[in-house]
Amino acid sequence: MSLHAPILPWQQQSWEHLHSYVTQKRIPQALLITGNKGLGKQQLAHQFAIALLCAKPMPDGLACGQCSSCHLVNAKTHPDLILLEPEEPGKGIGIAQIRNLITRLTLKPQFETYRMVIVNPAERMNNAAANAFLKCLEEPTERTCIILITEKPAKLPATIISRCQKLALTTPDKTTVVKWLGETLQKKAPPTPLLFCNVALAQGAPLLALDYVNDHSLTLRNDCFEKWLSIAKQLDSPVSVAENWYKLPAAPLIFWITSWIIDLIKCFFSANVENSYNPDLSNQLQELTQQLELKGLYKLYDLLLAARERLDTQINKQLLFEEILIDWQELNRKK
Repeated sequence: MSLHAPILPWQQQSWEHLHSYVTQKRIPQALLITGNKGLGKQQLAHQFAIALLCAKPMPDGLACGQCSSCHLVNAKTHPDLILLEPEEPGKGIGIAQIRNLITRLTLKPQFETYRMVIVNPAERMNNAAANAFLKCLEEPTERTCIILITEKPAKLPATIISRCQKLALTTPDKTTVVKWLGETLQKKAPPTPLLFCNVALAQGAPLLALDYVNDHSLTLRNDCFEKWLSIAKQLDSPVSVAENWYKLPAAPLIFWITSWIIDLIKCFFSANVENSYNPDLSNQLQELTQQLELKGLYKLYDLLLAARERLDTQINKQLLFEEILIDWQELNRKK
């Protein structure tokens, strides 16, 4: 991230809150930043960290980008900026990493400003690591600020949460996100209706919506939806579709399926299309409700919620999708 990157539009109030810690000289020993995926939690935490490391911060509180500390941050060699994250994708933060952190924190910061520790994602600490981490919070060291980032605060021990100042990022309104996407993408921006579809698909999370546009996720979602429809019409086999789907990123796919079920349930109650996850699919979803039972949709919804929780385990994803798709096929046979 650039040292000169501006605060994102929907984070302005949050930044003012963080800057007030500096102006009031009340830097928290531990700060917990929460919010849904795609709101820029990590970017905001990094902005705050480098601002506290900066020798000559700007009037708005941002780092100057010119001092020796900023140059070290830019080179990723600042000794007082510690990033704690899983060593491998899909792994947790282990106790060995926490013990190494505790050892480093026994030493004084090397510069005259602050030492910043960013733990992301904080909920990935295993039980032993979380228990050891408590030592960092219970016995804070000189000029040290620890920032924990998570989109799943409920998975953190209450003993850790209670020792942190809290900052919750909220989802901006869709109009703000669409405007920001248009300005960010400029000539590469798709038509506004498609931008709104990507924003809805991203649950209003701007950075996630940006990734969806750049990755053409809407096209992949549409392909998966066609397969979903073909199973409902008994034209395709759940087993063969699951065999192809397990090769796709599981978390987005589970969310897409869940969003279709939620929108189907909303169709039963004649909810406003603008409040749906998939406004561009509303006609097809409305048509599907003619052959579905509301009770069965709720049951499938429960299965999808359970599936989402199981994604972090060693579950066989092909079998998981088979179970979901077979239930979906049976649901469409009942009426």
